[in-house]
Amino acid sequence: MSKEDFKKFVRNNPKLIKYIKNKEMTWQSFYEIYDIYGDSIDAWKPYLEEKSVNNKSSLDIINYIKNIDLDNIQESINSIQRVLGVVGDLTNKSNNEPTNNIKPLYKHLDD
Repeated sequence: MSKEDFKKFVRNNPKLIKYIKNKEMTWQSFYEIYDIYGDSIDAWKPYLEEKSVNNKSSLDIINYIKNIDLDNIQESINSIQRVLGVVGDLTNKSNNEPTNNIKPLYKHLDD
């Protein structure tokens, strides 16, 4: 098996590149597999088959977390705190105001 055959095999199977990028394998390791087994499907099955849905979901979640803008979240939290503070102030003011001795509705019916 020549290096050119291996390069052609890699071009036909670009899924192998992600293992190199993720540092799960090296080109040397892949070349050794190719040198021993050639393009036998059984030898390459673990690298060319789709990973399970759970692995994809975890990668999606990790990528989502990496893209979170923490400054934006902090601004949102601060806005919510300000709104809650204003609501709290309004609630406290309305509870502290005198009631002007207004009788409840059911008291008026008894008169």
